[in-house]
Amino acid sequence: MLAEIITIGDEILIGQIVDTNSVFLGKELNKIGIDVYQISSIQDDKQHILNALEEAKKRVDIVLLTGGLGPTKDDITKHTICEYFDDKLVENKNVLSHVEEIFAKYIKKPISEINKMQALVPSKATVLMNTYGTAPGMWIEKDDTVFVSMPGVPFEMKNLMKEEVLPKLIRRFDRPYILHKTILTYGLGESSVAARIEDWEDSLPSFIKLAYLPSLGSVRLRLSARGVDEDLLKETIDKKTIELHGLLGDIIVGYEDNESIELMIAKRLTSLGKSLAVAESCTGGKIAQSFTIHPGASSYFNGGVVAYAVQSKIDILGVDAALIDEFTVMSNEVAEAMAKGVVARFKSDYGIATTGNAGPTKSDINDEDEVGTVFIAIATPDHVFSEKFVFSNNRERTIGKAVHKSFELLFKELK
Repeated sequence: MLAEIITIGDEILIGQIVDTNSVFLGKELNKIGIDVYQISSIQDDKQHILNALEEAKKRVDIVLLTGGLGPTKDDITKHTICEYFDDKLVENKNVLSHVEEIFAKYIKKPISEINKMQALVPSKATVLMNTYGTAPGMWIEKDDTVFVSMPGVPFEMKNLMKEEVLPKLIRRFDRPYILHKTILTYGLGESSVAARIEDWEDSLPSFIKLAYLPSLGSVRLRLSARGVDEDLLKETIDKKTIELHGLLGDIIVGYEDNESIELMIAKRLTSLGKSLAVAESCTGGKIAQSFTIHPGASSYFNGGVVAYAVQSKIDILGVDAALIDEFTVMSNEVAEAMAKGVVARFKSDYGIATTGNAGPTKSDINDEDEVGTVFIAIATPDHVFSEKFVFSNNRERTIGKAVHKSFELLFKELK
């Protein structure tokens, strides 16, 4: 089974919004054994949409469209669909009742004629009720190809996909099993990981593929198995995963079940009944943000300090001024003092501290260290330690690498 995703909207093409819909759709289709052949973003232009529909029909079994279903004149998807299928718009009473209910319950003002037009749908379409919005989804088939049109608003589209589209696709098509297992590693680059598992990778059976997914400070290894025998796929992936642990056990930190390393740290801290605080200089609060963006962080995260200026390290974290004079703020000694200081200030069990120069120019405090030099310290209930890293001459990349390296160092301590 092959699918194509078409996102409609000038706002995507000019970079005004990011197309997150395609990422979600690709993942959901893959879970049920449907491959995405192509993803396209096109203009709110009738001829462009017509061409995209006709070209997709030649390539795939399923065409998913998002966007262009609003009530205003610039949203032309429904009218264009009618032209493509030689159809006309008709009022759907169920959709109209739903739109009226939304206005009465949430908007508290009379429904306009423009909003009532949301109830107009192609007569040949099967209506997919959008419980979170006024624009319904539409399912139309033509010459054994399924076309599904959904709103572009992400939370509306996601709900519609899960509640309506995926169940219909599962009933409509016979599909192979596709299983994925993603192993998270920290501490080695992509090429170093590949060198260590080269023979193991060569021994993989033909129905299992390995993908390397590198990011700042980590490499994810995704095993993908495809076939008609689900038990065989599971058994083989489990066997190969055990073999992989024998080769990479020192850098494997877990598995990706839509879970980041900071969430794994959070779970570990929670299970141990321990707490964390962070003192950041060059990372500017990004470590704290990575934890607090998730619900439930208050159960283990006590607080953080962005001690960017030298004096703030002294006044807030209690770093000895003499220590800074002797070693400068860009040093292992000061990083460790910051980690101990933040643990004491927030009465925490563990602490992370970062200090360094993310660039783009050399520091006037310590011109001996290269741009991209970062010192990271970890304080535990028993000891404190630090390491020096030279990450990159790019500011954004250095900050990102420092954040991920901090996670790696703390996670190893918690293991």
